[in-house]
Amino acid sequence: MITLLKGGSVYDGTGAVVNVLDILVSGDKIIEIGTDIKSKADRVIDCTGLCVAPGFIDAHSHNDFFVLSKQSQEYFAPFLRQGITSQVVGNCGKSAFGVDMNSPHVPVASGGLFPPPMSGSFTDFVRDSQGKLHLNIVPLIGHGTIRGGMVGMDPKHFTQEQNDEMITHIDEAMENGAFGGSFGIMYEPGMYADEEELLTFARALKKHDGILTIHPRACSSVSLAYRPMFTRPHIEIALNEVENFMVKTGVRTQYSHLIFVGEKTWKTYDTMVRRFREMQEAGHDIAFDIYAYTFGCSVITVILPPWYLGLSPEKRKSRFVRMRLKMLMKISMKLLGFGFEEILVQYISPKHKHYEGKTIAQIARDEGKSATDMYLELVELSNAEGRLLISKYSTDEMVLKLMQNPQSLLMTDAWWEEAGYQNTATYQGFPEFLVIAKRHNLPLERIIHKMTGATAARFKIPNRGTIAEGNFADITVFDYENVSTNLSVPDEAPKGIKYVLVNGQLVVDNEQYTPNLCGRMLTRA
Repeated sequence: MITLLKGGSVYDGTGAVVNVLDILVSGDKIIEIGTDIKSKADRVIDCTGLCVAPGFIDAHSHNDFFVLSKQSQEYFAPFLRQGITSQVVGNCGKSAFGVDMNSPHVPVASGGLFPPPMSGSFTDFVRDSQGKLHLNIVPLIGHGTIRGGMVGMDPKHFTQEQNDEMITHIDEAMENGAFGGSFGIMYEPGMYADEEELLTFARALKKHDGILTIHPRACSSVSLAYRPMFTRPHIEIALNEVENFMVKTGVRTQYSHLIFVGEKTWKTYDTMVRRFREMQEAGHDIAFDIYAYTFGCSVITVILPPWYLGLSPEKRKSRFVRMRLKMLMKISMKLLGFGFEEILVQYISPKHKHYEGKTIAQIARDEGKSATDMYLELVELSNAEGRLLISKYSTDEMVLKLMQNPQSLLMTDAWWEEAGYQNTATYQGFPEFLVIAKRHNLPLERIIHKMTGATAARFKIPNRGTIAEGNFADITVFDYENVSTNLSVPDEAPKGIKYVLVNGQLVVDNEQYTPNLCGRMLTRA
C-alpha cells in the first residue's frame, strides 16, 4: 500500500519550524518527504489546512493488561481515535508479564487494579501478542507484579534468594528487548518492599541501560504512607526517595504523573518543580509525565496506609484498628484540603452499579452513613478492587505550566472500562492537550514534540516519534482549528483527529475508525 499525504503543515516531532510538505508512505515506512511529490499512490489524502505529526506516543499507559482480551478492540479504539499510535505500558509496578504462571499468587500479581497477568515471561508476552495488537506497545516490567507473583501480598522483606529470583525476571525481560521497569510503591504489593529490594531492581535495570518509571509513595503533602504525619510535606519526602534510587544506582528515572493531591498540597508546586530542575542540573537523568486533567483514576485502596493493608481481614475489623484508621484519615484529609466529595466511584461490582458516577460523600448521604464508614464498606464490597476518579490533583494553571516545562512528557494513564464510569482521558486525553495549547496560544511545535519525539527519545524507542525518511509510518493528521473535546460526556470521541496511520496502515480515515491489527510489540534496538 502506497499512501501520499499531500500539502499538510508538517510538525516533524523535533520541535523544528513547520513546513508545508508531502509525505510518501510505502508499506510501513516513510520513503520520501518533499514539496511536490509526483509518485503514484494507491491513496492520496489532501492535507491542505491540516497538521501532520508523528503518531502520538502515550508516555504512561496500562493497556498491556488488555492486549490479549477478547474485547481488545474496545480497549484500544478510543486511544487510536485520539491520534495515539504507541503506548508505554507496564507502569506503576504493574505489568502483564513477569511471573511464573505456576505460582499460586498469579491471581493477585497485578495488585487488584488490573486483571492477572496472562503471560509468564516477557518472551511469552511477545509471543502471545503476535497479530493481536491494534497499536504499538512499548513494554516495561513491573516490580510489583514480580513481587506479587512470587509472594502475593505477604509484607515480609525479600531474602537474598528472592532478590536473585527477581533479577532473573528482569534479566529475561531486558535481554529480550523490554525498555525498562517500574515501581508502584504507593500500591500493594510494591509498598512492602524494603530499600535493598528496590535498589536491587533499579541496579538490574541500570545494567541493561533500562529506564525506571516510579509511582512515588506519596503525591500529597500529608499521606498515610509516612510517619510522623506532622513533618515536611510527604510529597517532598517521596521525591527524596525517588532521588535516592536514582543517585545510588544511576538509573534513568521517570517520575510518574506529577500531581499535587489536595488544595494544601498545591503550595508545594514550586518546590517540586525546582527540585526536578536541580536534579537535572546536577547531572541526573530525570523527567516526569503529566495528564491533561486535574483528576485521575486509582484503585480504591490507594488512600489506605500500608500498616492497615498488611493486616489480615480479621484484624482489620478490630474496633481499635477501625478507630485508629478513621482518625488518621479524618486528620489527613483535613490537612490536605481534600475529602470524600472529591472521590467519585467508577466501579464497585456488578451488583452495585447504582454507586457509579457518584461521590463517596453523596453515597454516604444516600445511605445515611458517615463518609468514612461508607468508604470502608465500599472497599469490602469491591473486594478491595473498586476504582475511583479522584479530583483536586492539581489546577488548570498547574497543568498549563507543566505542559511548558522542559522536563515534562504527556500521557493518559487511562484505560477503557468494561463496566463502570469511564475516565475522560481514555477518549480525549491527547486532544485535550491540543485544546489547551490552542486556548493559550502555546507553540504547537513544542507540544507536538512532547507528544512524539521527546517521548521516543526519553524511552529510546528507535525509528519512531519523528517524521523522517526511513522511519516507521506512524502518523496523525488533525484539524487544529477544529479539535475539540467534551468533558461533560467522558466517553465521547474528540473532534478533529482526521487520519491516523499505524505502521503505514490507515486506522482512522476522516475521523472514522476501522479496526486493523497492524500494531507491533516494540523492542529496544
